[in-house]
Amino acid sequence: MDPRFIRNFCIIAHIDHGKSTLADRLLELTGTVDPRLMTEQFLDQLDQERERGITIKGKAVRMAYRHTDGNEYQLNLIDTPGHVDFSYEVSRALAACEGALLVVDASQGIQAQTLANGYLALESNLTIIPIVNKIDLPTADPQQTARELSDAFGFKPEEVLHVSAKEGSGVRELMAAVIQRVPPPKGQAGAPLRALIFDSKYDSYKGVLAYIRVFDGSLKRGDPIRMMSTGTAAEALETGVFRPSPTPVDRLSQGEVGYVATGLKNVRECRVGDTITLESKAGESPLPGYKPLKPMVFSGFYPAEGESYQALRDALEKLQLNDAALVFEPETSSALGFGFRCGFLGLLHMEIVQDRLEREYGQGIIASAPSVAYQVVLNDNSELLVENPANLPPQGETKEVREPWLKVTLITPGQYIGPMMDLINQRRGEFKRMEYISSTGPERSTSGPSTDTRVVLEAELPLSEMLVEFYDQLKSRSRGYATMDYSFLGYRAGPLVRLDILLNNKSVDTLSFIVHRDRAYELGKALVERLRELIPRQLFEVAIQAAVGSRVIARETVRPLRKNVLAKCYGGDVTRKRKLLEKQAEGKKRLKRIGQVEVPKEAFLALFRMREK
Repeated sequence: MDPRFIRNFCIIAHIDHGKSTLADRLLELTGTVDPRLMTEQFLDQLDQERERGITIKGKAVRMAYRHTDGNEYQLNLIDTPGHVDFSYEVSRALAACEGALLVVDASQGIQAQTLANGYLALESNLTIIPIVNKIDLPTADPQQTARELSDAFGFKPEEVLHVSAKEGSGVRELMAAVIQRVPPPKGQAGAPLRALIFDSKYDSYKGVLAYIRVFDGSLKRGDPIRMMSTGTAAEALETGVFRPSPTPVDRLSQGEVGYVATGLKNVRECRVGDTITLESKAGESPLPGYKPLKPMVFSGFYPAEGESYQALRDALEKLQLNDAALVFEPETSSALGFGFRCGFLGLLHMEIVQDRLEREYGQGIIASAPSVAYQVVLNDNSELLVENPANLPPQGETKEVREPWLKVTLITPGQYIGPMMDLINQRRGEFKRMEYISSTGPERSTSGPSTDTRVVLEAELPLSEMLVEFYDQLKSRSRGYATMDYSFLGYRAGPLVRLDILLNNKSVDTLSFIVHRDRAYELGKALVERLRELIPRQLFEVAIQAAVGSRVIARETVRPLRKNVLAKCYGGDVTRKRKLLEKQAEGKKRLKRIGQVEVPKEAFLALFRMREK
């Protein structure tokens, strides 16, 4: 198709502001999906998306639309997630588009991810169409929301569209705005092929399916292709588009979005962000890829059955192809055996990955408590990155330990400023800035803070403090109204120590944590008390200790089982009974020296759940 009639755009918004519902209306208006097959939030196909009501993976779809000017347009839409943990999906979608629909809920106004995703689109030089959605709600205030958009991003009032995705009102005007405002794709049709891989998926029969946006040239089925970064050669076994299911086509031309089946079986040979070109007529330089994101949260994944280790590795590799933000490397635990240290963008990302591994790949997994990566400066001034707390060097070998800090943006109604400030202080945070952005009522207060005013709070917090119930506390203290966005700041030194759990003076590496020195006693005491309940009684006494370095800060004891060795004595001299009791005591001492404490895996699971609470 002539690139003049192609429009590539995506939908960005805060979570639950109506992106997927708006995509449904666009699919219905263009007749892309058979009405008999249409369901709510049609593009959200994962079980986790259906159950949670959120978008996790970006979805691409091609729509055909005949405009009032008589021309038929090809509209390539990408629906993106709204949760902060999946902002990487948003950045990849933005790189494949020329325009973005910025959707805001008329009853909630601008939220944290509205600002974050809007600024991402501005940095990518995209044309943004502001949309006030859910205008049909009784609590909606479209005019106030439009003013917020104008204040935050500088939009003119006439540029803001008012839409009800649920009822379908304003959708035709939105479609006309996409055609008029979003520029057609740039590039050279006669130049060598350059296609950006913005997503990928593994197919058992076709190998790696690369989701591509063609910037220059064209690609047809059967062409020999090459990945410009890795140098991997392959053949385009199939080319196609999303309508919305994969539909084969003979050719993908400049400006179009689709997929190519490469036949590659090694998932590392086709990476997201790479550029595909032709083997015979290669492009001069690859397209700008994506900035690799550093994992923020780490956890150990171990197979519930030891023989499933290789199957878990294969499942992680295939899932990594579909989720480029997931990283992993092998590790070994004395308690749980062979497994993998996995890195995630956040706790929700970790939860989704574990759920997908169990459902889609049938893997039984034991996940260790989430932790963060620390920078350690040794005595010789060399730096070490520690992702597993068990690998932290002893205190005598380290000069300082640095932990990751985040810049956190909270948006909350004015009456919850106090609870939000208290939460920041409790989590070792540093308050930076407060700004009143709007009033949710009909009249805006001009005489200072008001209970109807929404406030932006900016603070800096350690990432480790946000792993444990921070988001739950944020929602409960604000009655669900506060929203949050964060970005990585850097590493800062702090009084951090490693808390070890000892069973009969032997350290259990999986139960090591890096904590702030002031909170070591509280956590250590809670852990040993819980372990005393979880570890079954042995034939010998088991000492459970929490230690920081060589200093024990908490202890509990599991009393031994006692066999009645006097049951066979029906009389006789007392010395006979004493001899049996002394022999039993000697046996218990020997068992305590050489016996192994068996910690059931159920105990690890219960302990990790307690650590996350």
